[in-house]
Amino acid sequence: MTLVTADDYAWIRSSALFRDAIEGGYGLTLVRDVAPGDVLQAMGAEPQGTCAGVDALIQAHLNQRDATDYWDDSFIAGAFTVPGTDGDWTLVLHFDGGVGMRARFLEALSAGGRAVTHSSNGGAPIDLFHWYEAGEHRTTFEWPTARDGSTPDDLVPLMREVGFALPENGAGGESEDGDGEGPSTDTKAAVLALAERMTGVRVTEELLKDAEYHLGHVPEEPAEEWTKIVIDITDAHGERLYKEVTREEVEAATARAREEANAPIVILGPSSPTS
Repeated sequence: MTLVTADDYAWIRSSALFRDAIEGGYGLTLVRDVAPGDVLQAMGAEPQGTCAGVDALIQAHLNQRDATDYWDDSFIAGAFTVPGTDGDWTLVLHFDGGVGMRARFLEALSAGGRAVTHSSNGGAPIDLFHWYEAGEHRTTFEWPTARDGSTPDDLVPLMREVGFALPENGAGGESEDGDGEGPSTDTKAAVLALAERMTGVRVTEELLKDAEYHLGHVPEEPAEEWTKIVIDITDAHGERLYKEVTREEVEAATARAREEANAPIVILGPSSPTS
């Protein structure tokens, strides 16, 4: 059997689907032995039925973004079952602009097995890869030579095999020279090949286009509680402005501004009293 390498994923560079996904931001996650509905439930998603094909998934996402006027970080995720190593896996795909699969989701979803995910945040992209095993964050990287996690070097042999140009010397996650990109390395293709090596799931354009997706609306993460705002500005002349504004002061000022904005507008005519 021929082992997969980055060359097997060269198709992503001629794929309109993947080009748009990378440019706009996407997340693709593979979870072992957890059904699609259970994956979406673990993500806190509100079920949205099913749809046939990735075009319908994208349209559902766009409809949701239009409905919220793009003001929050909620998104539509699609999930379906696909065979892989040691059983069935759930593939989760979302075009979220870079929100990505949240760490607490991955910890929960991998508690009884494995979860592998990769993403791009769109624009000038940050491309991330994460591996979770038994609820533990084992390896993560943006640049292949700057790895983190509880076992940042465990994947190095596989990474070299699929096409990352990692030097043979140096085992530390951040101690190697170079950036892991050889003269002909396609790092995104290499990431997909690495994910396949770890899951046995071959991702193809046809697989994504033809799947029946279980849909879920993943809500925005709740905002952290805050008590004050600190303004600390130094201008070009070296003059510093430092001020702490409490939450109560901000809320009171907001309420006053709202009252003023909602107050009726009175237009005085020539014969109106001046006082």
